[in-house]
Amino acid sequence: MPTRVATWRSGRLPVACCGVRKRPASAVVGCLLAVTAAALAACSSGDSTVSKTPIPATETSTPTTETTTPTDSETSTPTSTPTSTTSAQAAPAPCAVNLAAPEIAQAVAQLPRDPRSRQGWNPEPVAGNYNACSPLSAVIVKANTNAENPNTRAVLFHQGQYISSGVPDTFGFTGIDAAQSTGDTLALTFASGPGLGGLQSVVRFRWNGSGVELIGNTE
Repeated sequence: MPTRVATWRSGRLPVACCGVRKRPASAVVGCLLAVTAAALAACSSGDSTVSKTPIPATETSTPTTETTTPTDSETSTPTSTPTSTTSAQAAPAPCAVNLAAPEIAQAVAQLPRDPRSRQGWNPEPVAGNYNACSPLSAVIVKANTNAENPNTRAVLFHQGQYISSGVPDTFGFTGIDAAQSTGDTLALTFASGPGLGGLQSVVRFRWNGSGVELIGNTE
């Protein structure tokens, strides 16, 4: 059917839609409904198959365990090298004989000079039983001279302290008789006879609680 061209007459706008002449408002609504229906029909008549994007399969990776073989340097047991230590002599017990005690050198430094050589005394004892815990102990020192037979003397101590006064003459003593010495008794020896190479004589001293006293001598 030929489509008629709408013209303005009597103030109305005829609309040609699907071959039916209608008033303008209803014509617009009718046309919209017709267009909508046509669109729905076109969609339903089209290809209804929805294109689907295939989901790629998840790739499962099996982790491989890497085994590392240790080298010889890694598996070798470290060898400990012993450190060289200087074996120091153990310090003597407080109540033991100690001829290296600093109190000995301090006491020798206080002695008057040797009357014969006018020299001082060698602080290194030639004999002795110095004991810091003993009521009476002694060391024997010699004059600091190059003479063949230097003078000797005893230096007495009470519990490690130098007895500087109230002591009988101790010149000429050359040693200590340990068999006759006790904690409070000291047996000093000296050579007697021609040339001082004869018999050894013993003189005993005792600590009486306040000082040193001579108690006798034997040969």
